[in-house]
Amino acid sequence: MSSERALAIELIPVLSDNYVYLITDAETDVVGVVDPGEAGPIAAAIDAREGDLAGKLDWILLTHHHNDHIGGVEALRAKYGAKVAGAKADRERLPKLDVALSPGEDWDFGVQIVEIIDAPGHTVGQIAYHFPRAKAVFTGDSLFALGCGRLFEGTALQMWEALKAFAKLPPETEVYCGHEYTEANAKFALTIETENRALQDRAREIETVRMAGKPTIPTTIGRELATNPFMRASEPSVKTAVGLPEADAAAVFAEIRRRKDAY
Repeated sequence: MSSERALAIELIPVLSDNYVYLITDAETDVVGVVDPGEAGPIAAAIDAREGDLAGKLDWILLTHHHNDHIGGVEALRAKYGAKVAGAKADRERLPKLDVALSPGEDWDFGVQIVEIIDAPGHTVGQIAYHFPRAKAVFTGDSLFALGCGRLFEGTALQMWEALKAFAKLPPETEVYCGHEYTEANAKFALTIETENRALQDRAREIETVRMAGKPTIPTTIGRELATNPFMRASEPSVKTAVGLPEADAAAVFAEIRRRKDAY
């Protein structure tokens, strides 16, 4: 946990490969949790804290409605009295919301201003939470380290537009995504950009990190722009690599997504 950014972030593994994030505004001690797929490990982390933070949970932030991201909501709400924030457009499929948010809005989390980013594709109602002061973005299942979410509901164009929105964030912005998929994503990425030296180096680093049993998250926007083939669909080298040198970036993205689905 880091206080110098004014937002402390604790990664909590849950289920088989999900990550949940316990976040604390260091200036106000407002506590939240992002995408609680199950309650037990989160409650254990909250109850193990000391001082004024022990047993404290003010907010539950949801990116989308899939059960591995919302399965712990009701138990945590009942135990701690936390309020729930999520996408207004998807409120019929989410647990009951206390705050319904729309893309383009700003929301206050303690003294943190949170920018709500439209991130459809994986689901049509998905949002992401950008904390510019803390240089952090919580992307759910839209942007992954070296990957992106499957298009269960949205279109390739929608997901590409979401990735372009992430690409506009400062390169040092840390990305906190919903799953530990990075090692598998790296292997696929190398089938697209076989000569990308930064990707080769990163794949070796990821293998070492995972062998040590450590998470590969967070990544950064800058690292993703240099190595994530999905975010690089507008690059001439990537277009050529998938045999679409004259295509627009959305079409190239769709081809990369098709290949990943069949990988």
